[in-house]
Amino acid sequence: MTNRGEFTYSEIYSQPEMWSAALTVLKAQCADIVQLWQRGQYDHVIFTGCGSTYFLSLAAASLLQELSGQPARALPASELWLSPVSSYARQGKTLLVAVSRSGSTTETVRACEAFKRDGRGDLVTLSCYLDQPLAQLGALNIVLPSGQENSVVQTRAFSTLYLGVVALTALWTGNAALFDELAILPARGRRLLDNSAELAHSIGANLNLDRFYFLGSGLRHGLACEYALKMKEMSLTHSEPFHFMEFRHGPMSMVTESTVLVGLVSETNRAQELKVLDEMLDRGARIVSVGERDVEVAFRSGLSEAARSVLYLPFAQLIGYERSMAKGLNPDQPHNLTAVVKLA
Repeated sequence: MTNRGEFTYSEIYSQPEMWSAALTVLKAQCADIVQLWQRGQYDHVIFTGCGSTYFLSLAAASLLQELSGQPARALPASELWLSPVSSYARQGKTLLVAVSRSGSTTETVRACEAFKRDGRGDLVTLSCYLDQPLAQLGALNIVLPSGQENSVVQTRAFSTLYLGVVALTALWTGNAALFDELAILPARGRRLLDNSAELAHSIGANLNLDRFYFLGSGLRHGLACEYALKMKEMSLTHSEPFHFMEFRHGPMSMVTESTVLVGLVSETNRAQELKVLDEMLDRGARIVSVGERDVEVAFRSGLSEAARSVLYLPFAQLIGYERSMAKGLNPDQPHNLTAVVKLA
């Protein structure tokens, strides 16, 4: 028998070391990753997954398009599988990047099988288990075993796989400086976990707070979606993600003194994003700003915006864990959930 929450706690705090292990794997496959992109001449790029890895895909598509100019988007694997006519362009060659912790999620596997059967282009897979179906399907299969977890809820799997797609983007865009920066992330991540643990506990354990909103724009919107999902999965708490500016258009009516608003602050649009947070502070919300500098949870990483984006993740995971524990729940085994969704 394990103690309640033991797996989740360990998986959150072990992330920096798991990122280092993942980077070793990715470095060994650099040549294959670059060769596939250069050979492919793709007209379209689609990232896909289910649940957490769909939100990862949202962030990945935004990042690739931002850094390369290559049109990229994200869709749930179920949409690719069940609604291919509305999902794929009618002409052109597509690169499909499928992400799955388990490598055996039914919708993802079936979407990839149909993609290959229909001859739409090339498939790249990222997963954490070599012996599962997804890791056998791609023209390139990247397996990051350091992301494996015992918990149902993804924490280190998400951040490790997300680090994987940041590395792919760096290699595909010829951005050697970005790829090299990733080696610095483990040390920055360890410091961030140590420095933010007390704040995460104080917010997560405060059961007078009853609603959480997570604001992120650009590639950070997918990460904000993952923030909200962690709160739902681990602690059965009302939580929703929004783009920064969209929060003014109706959702701010929900702000009360029992509201927590977490802002994933960028450098690019920092001034406008902080204005939104200040407005919600005036309406009584508990504001937590997360970003590189001069915010409550500051990375102080010295890294580029793309490289440091993975650092947004640990703080939200800690809040979800702390809230689950405060409510007497077990974040290792959330209500109604299983680690892998398999359909008959």
